[in-house]
Amino acid sequence: MGIAGCSSTNGPAPVTGAKDTGTFPNLNIKPQVAAPQFTDAEKNAKLAQLKADQGAQAAKNGNPDVADQAALTDLAKKHGDETLKQIEGKCDPALDPTCK
Repeated sequence: MGIAGCSSTNGPAPVTGAKDTGTFPNLNIKPQVAAPQFTDAEKNAKLAQLKADQGAQAAKNGNPDVADQAALTDLAKKHGDETLKQIEGKCDPALDPTCK
């Protein structure tokens, strides 16, 4: 006797995807929206809140302002050279006390 329920191919395949009904869709029916759209006032209020949260997070983390761009650029130039020296094995004991 065979075991019932093991990969049987006797039943019809499940229908997935588009189904051909033999008619054209009515494109004049307005689709329903999933949620109401934001008004311009709501959008502006949410953007203002995001900007405020962004500023609070930057102050909390001590992130420099865009005005310090020159200082950041200078730091990037120095940091890149120092990192390359460490990677290439030409480390600086002032930067890395474990350097030999």
